[in-house]
Amino acid sequence: MITVGSDIGGTFTDFVQVDEGTGRIEVYKTLTTPSDPSLAIDQGVRELAQRAGSTAKRIDAMVHGTTLVINAVIERKGARTGLITTRGFRDVLEIGREKRFDAYDLQIEFPAPLVPRRLRLEVDERMHASGEVLQPLDEASVHSAVQALIDADCESIAVCLLHSYANPAHERRVAQIVAEMAPQVAVTISSEVLPEMKEYERTSTTTLNAYAKPVTSRYLTKLEERVRAQGFAGGLLMMQSSGGINSVDFARQFPVQIIESGPAAGTLGAAHFARLADLDKVLAFDMGGTTAKLALVENGKALRTNDFEVAHMHRFKPGSGLPVRISVVDLIEIGAGGGSIAKRTPVGTLQVGPESSSAQPGPACYAQGGTLPTVSDADLVLGYLDAEHFLGGRMKLDREAAVEAIRKHLAEPLGITVEEAAFGVHAIVNENMASAAKAYTSEKGENPKSCALVGFGGAGPVHTCDLAARLAIETVLIPPRAGVAAAFGMIVAPVTYDAVRSRRTLLSRITPELLEQVRAELMAECRERMPSTVAPESITYEFSVDMRYVGQGYDVNAVLPAQLNTAEAAAAMQEAFERSYRKLYGRTFPVPLEVMNFRLSASASRKVIDLPTATTSESKGDGRVGSRRAFCARTKSWKDFSVHRRSAIAPGVHFAGPAIVEEDESTTVIHSDSYAHVDANGSLIIQLEPARSHA
Repeated sequence: MITVGSDIGGTFTDFVQVDEGTGRIEVYKTLTTPSDPSLAIDQGVRELAQRAGSTAKRIDAMVHGTTLVINAVIERKGARTGLITTRGFRDVLEIGREKRFDAYDLQIEFPAPLVPRRLRLEVDERMHASGEVLQPLDEASVHSAVQALIDADCESIAVCLLHSYANPAHERRVAQIVAEMAPQVAVTISSEVLPEMKEYERTSTTTLNAYAKPVTSRYLTKLEERVRAQGFAGGLLMMQSSGGINSVDFARQFPVQIIESGPAAGTLGAAHFARLADLDKVLAFDMGGTTAKLALVENGKALRTNDFEVAHMHRFKPGSGLPVRISVVDLIEIGAGGGSIAKRTPVGTLQVGPESSSAQPGPACYAQGGTLPTVSDADLVLGYLDAEHFLGGRMKLDREAAVEAIRKHLAEPLGITVEEAAFGVHAIVNENMASAAKAYTSEKGENPKSCALVGFGGAGPVHTCDLAARLAIETVLIPPRAGVAAAFGMIVAPVTYDAVRSRRTLLSRITPELLEQVRAELMAECRERMPSTVAPESITYEFSVDMRYVGQGYDVNAVLPAQLNTAEAAAAMQEAFERSYRKLYGRTFPVPLEVMNFRLSASASRKVIDLPTATTSESKGDGRVGSRRAFCARTKSWKDFSVHRRSAIAPGVHFAGPAIVEEDESTTVIHSDSYAHVDANGSLIIQLEPARSHA
């Protein structure tokens, strides 16, 4: 079994190929091709085959993650989309929650709906929340609305009728009429995308799916054509935002499910190595060329959420983006990557990000036309990166260009030296990430000091130890081949599908019959939506429920016991809810509970070999190959750092910082007062002295 994982990032596209027969692992990293992302995939698959002395014909499965959907939404490059809704609900997308995300901002702006008002049309029908038909569907009004959207050159149509989650009959009939009148137009109905109450969130999620559907379909078709042309005949799978994978046909139908596929995969890779190292609570830190992501992993499982927003008008302000009600790995993302641009602000301070140089033109040191200083330029000037060893020597870095960019745009305007400006950039981006990590973990009822930090991504290991010190974290884990950890996460990801049913009712009215009926519906949907190659007996299920105190406006998800006795379900549900609520808010209340939604997550693990150690059989020492002068963030002074080749470090051999550990895809910087070794699974474990760590 040969499996390839590929992850398209904002700056680099990463690949991992695992041959389960021989245990051989090949990795590859290349610049992303923004004009046509499939070009980078085509190049990577070809390169991996050549390295293995084989062809793409031998690859059994490919798992792919892409930023295509979220980029289409942020850049407003999706399809011309129309919306058909119940009469009187045309403006749901603009009315939203009728809530200001910043009460004191007099110039407040909300993201514009993906569908403009002239393309939001109404039809005559009405469904009760119970599913009872109050007004039959007027098909004449449907024909009129569809024809108007066809005449407006709509490429995709979203259908979201009132209370269709309770009875989808009217939506299905509208979809049939669209197919009859315009078979070339893509159709998305909310009862398939999100059969859940809350009109605004359901409409927003449905329109986003419709908006991304044509562009996703074209991209996936082109991607398939390129890899099939190389002889690949295996299964093409897509990474989902939930941390699982599903078929490419599923992604074509529900592109909203792959909106955050790359970040989710990285968290899975971190969870895998955390399990191997017996770390029960870790903070996964993924820093690439464009963004940094942080996610909490407990007992080998990434936390997930169903409340998610994209295209924020203001970063870190909930309510300022477009709501997407899907299951996603619960993470925070900030504009802090190797390509993040540093600049002097009008008031004379230093700012880093969120703007990025991306893959084109890239940082100044890439020598591809970029002239503005970035985090990578600062890391090179500080001695952390080897200009001759970047990407294993395949890409040379221009140190003089980095120095000139920092001198011209930062050092001279700020009246400081180039080295001071470079460390300012490095320190500010680390402090930005530390602040985000503290806010994120506190919202989850956790303290970062109680976690280990798993650092990965192309730029992550450079910054991980200093970030850990700022968070008072004492244990750092850098997985093998950390620069392509997200692509590896795709290989170890299970096949998954998540189903939901809204059944708003008081907990006291829950009956065993209702519970069995809902679970049967959810299980049938999961089995239908899982790839046909998955055997039903290999599927495991996790049953959970969204609940709240009567009168509250927001839900809390609580996972129910695997062996749930339906006769005692109410007590088990209350216990699970109170456990989750107490962790978030510190207390519970003697108030009646109501159930909002039932959820079922289906998962089927894929057999993937354990990753062999990253060391060679000849390794006996600490892999030291020399030294390099670099700036130590702990002592705030220049020091001689020992330089080690990671592939030559023997398991169990300890060495002290300051040290730099290099591999082809990433570089790990270990500052003073730290000690490192490689464990039996190839992970680099670093212990920071408690006395030198600081909050």
